[in-house]
Amino acid sequence: MKTKSSSDAKELGGIDKVTTASDEKGVARTAGILFIIATLASILSLPFLGSISASNYLVSVSSNGNQITTGGFIALIGAFASASIAISLYPVLRRHNEGLALGAVGFRLIEGVMYIVGVVFLALLLSLSQESVKGGALGSSYFQTEGVVLLAGYHWAEYVGGPLAFCLGALIYYFIFYQSRLIPRWLSGWGLIGIVLLLATTILVIFGEIAAFSTFQVLLALPIGVQEMALAVWLIVKGFRNTGDLT
Repeated sequence: MKTKSSSDAKELGGIDKVTTASDEKGVARTAGILFIIATLASILSLPFLGSISASNYLVSVSSNGNQITTGGFIALIGAFASASIAISLYPVLRRHNEGLALGAVGFRLIEGVMYIVGVVFLALLLSLSQESVKGGALGSSYFQTEGVVLLAGYHWAEYVGGPLAFCLGALIYYFIFYQSRLIPRWLSGWGLIGIVLLLATTILVIFGEIAAFSTFQVLLALPIGVQEMALAVWLIVKGFRNTGDLT
């Protein structure tokens, strides 16, 4: 009887390991797909939002309402995908550091909220621009002031609040990745360096040293952008490494 019980226990243990490995592979693929969706959405939304950068943006936004709406919708997709990344990674990361895993979820949820707030500012700016054009009051100080406030709100949510929350959340899970070696250390190390560069530019924007979405900020955002696509492919194709086999 003892031999049979011992054999059953080993068999159940083997099943548990297979189930865990299967679950982790599913988590890795889901996270990889979400990384791609979030990045593509943030890039694809930009061409539709070009009118907000025009010198006479109230007229430009009003005449390109459909493009603004489309860009805002794509940005919303990116917001939900960004917030979902840390949530999808949580079941795996919590096994290595539950507190930090929760922190990553919290910051990336804040990131998603910031991007949603940015879309709300866009919708309000569109409404304001259409109202000003219809009323023939483009030169009105009221519309001009409101436009400046709404545009500034969008820029801060999109290029300061969102990236800052992203940096803090990503910094946490790349730290867990590096310690646990769930992914190769060259890949998690690349992520840590890229996040530090983006965080530095975001802080410079906060203190007014550089403009939001300036060439300098975009250039220093490229390393983490490329790294996250490499990470996405790695997670989809290879998944997480078996840390039990690492010494």
